Amino acid sequence: MTIWALSDPHLAFGAPSKSMEVFGPDWKDYAEKIATHWKQQIAPSDLVLIPGDISWAMKLEEALIDLKWIDALPGTKLLIRGNHDYWWSSKAKMTPLLPPTIHCLHNDAFVWNEVAIGGSRLWDTQEYNFNTYITFQENPRARMKTPEELLKEKEEDERIFARELERLKLSLSQLKKECKTQIAMTHYPPIGADLAPSKASAILEAHQIDICVFGHLHNVKKGSLPFGEARGVKYLFTSCDYLDFIPLRVCP
Repeated sequence: MTIWALSDPHLAFGAPSKSMEVFGPDWKDYAEKIATHWKQQIAPSDLVLIPGDISWAMKLEEALIDLKWIDALPGTKLLIRGNHDYWWSSKAKMTPLLPPTIHCLHNDAFVWNEVAIGGSRLWDTQEYNFNTYITFQENPRARMKTPEELLKEKEEDERIFARELERLKLSLSQLKKECKTQIAMTHYPPIGADLAPSKASAILEAHQIDICVFGHLHNVKKGSLPFGEARGVKYLFTSCDYLDFIPLRVCP
């Protein structure tokens, strides 16, 4: 029984006009690549962590098309919300509708075979950035923002980040400490590439997290991110395009 991770699949079966294939050849047939590698590696008894940006759908009803596709793949799946998961609703609304192999982490914790898992989405922060590690590609769907909009966005980012830190504390406080392994899932990176202490990493360390999995970043130069272990926490970057759409083994 193995735990794997693969973040940011950005599935678009429920919203075909938003397929990631517009972002270049690396994304061509990406859903098929995910399914092929997944079936090659993952057994029905395994757990797969998906740290956000799961579906481009705007509504839960549309996202269910993508979630049912994930459900058909082997293993149990644990999801956390990403910044593009606009369909994500309250847990009370989602839980009765989720396919049987899928679970959502939402201000709570999850236990699987003596492994305790918690986390939160997090958000953009001015503490660190990854500009030197990314090959920037113009988003064909984006529009230019005014200086006023950018200032307002920065202020909103700071507010959301502070709230997400509190949600991270709330979730990790519910972990069962008797479990052999403590894992955190975040969508945004909780630490910079140099692994210097951050507000989020301090929370992970305070809760004695062993492993943190995350994603969010795209177009990262292959082999460039020096994530690893710092102050007792192992940081694993799991964006699917960085991993060539191959799930990463987390433990054991």
